[in-house]
Amino acid sequence: MMNTERLTNQDIQRAGVLLKAGEVVAFPTETVYGLGADATHEEAVQKVFVAKGRPADNPLIMTVADAEQLTNFVSVSEAAKALIDAFWPGSLTIILPIKPGQVSMMVTGGLDTAAFRLPDNETTRAIIREAGVPIVGPSANTSGKPSPTTAQHVWHDMQGKIAAIVDDGPTQVGVESTVVDMAADVPTILRPGAVTQQQLEDVLGIHVLDATSTMSVADDVTPKAPGMKYRHYAPDKQVVMFDRLDALALKVSLAPTDVVMAQEETLQRMALPLAQTWSLGTTLENATEQLFAGLRYYDDVAHVKTIYVEKMAPIGLGKAFNNRLGKASGNQEYQG
Repeated sequence: MMNTERLTNQDIQRAGVLLKAGEVVAFPTETVYGLGADATHEEAVQKVFVAKGRPADNPLIMTVADAEQLTNFVSVSEAAKALIDAFWPGSLTIILPIKPGQVSMMVTGGLDTAAFRLPDNETTRAIIREAGVPIVGPSANTSGKPSPTTAQHVWHDMQGKIAAIVDDGPTQVGVESTVVDMAADVPTILRPGAVTQQQLEDVLGIHVLDATSTMSVADDVTPKAPGMKYRHYAPDKQVVMFDRLDALALKVSLAPTDVVMAQEETLQRMALPLAQTWSLGTTLENATEQLFAGLRYYDDVAHVKTIYVEKMAPIGLGKAFNNRLGKASGNQEYQG
């Protein structure tokens, strides 16, 4: 066990020093907290896999301080530049073809593509500038568990495993970035997030495929993006999805060891004891912000056995919410 330093957004130089020394530092973004290490330093990247318990064939996203940092590593098409201009900094990860020999196979999973993101968080961009290199940036949680949306979540999973955690308050989006494959023949969404299919199509002026509900990855195939192949976002407790139309039927069947995560309107209809509920707010933005926080909270409550979570309308950001919820629940749904 190592000593894990707790840093703030005033400790940018210290975080940069640790990254330059090949250490792992958890960093804030607008989506979830990430686990950072020098993306050009194989031993540092290996420490990320060890800390997370992450499968070696699960590729890592490279996080940059500005778009110029891409030029040494990948070829950027005009279409990709249009997305960068429209959505960076922000919740969009772009997969691009790598230049030969410029990105470690540990980062790409042996593929000829790499994924890049420029987060909408000035603290992290400043840390990357201080380090002088792109950093890998998977979510800062134990592999397969709900992603961290606060520094305390990171501390829960990573204390004693990494060098430092930079606390910049809770995240705003709450689910990981949209991943779009710009190395494919047709731009393809591999993971839904805050940037929607319609927004991508509006910028590119062409159809963008959404493969998130149909794509599966065989055991012997390396996924092109995180979250495609392995169990993700799941607490140890059982998670079950439910439709708001089934809320009253669910209420009748609840046991004292069951809890409900739902939007305010649904919770008001169900009229459950406050201790048995977690509010997902009144908007899709509220719901995505609160999803992982609620799952993490109930995972640590000893008497809770089953977490029922309301699905969202499958449009826009609702697709991202339902994608994460489906993975957390193993697609198990309440049958009223």
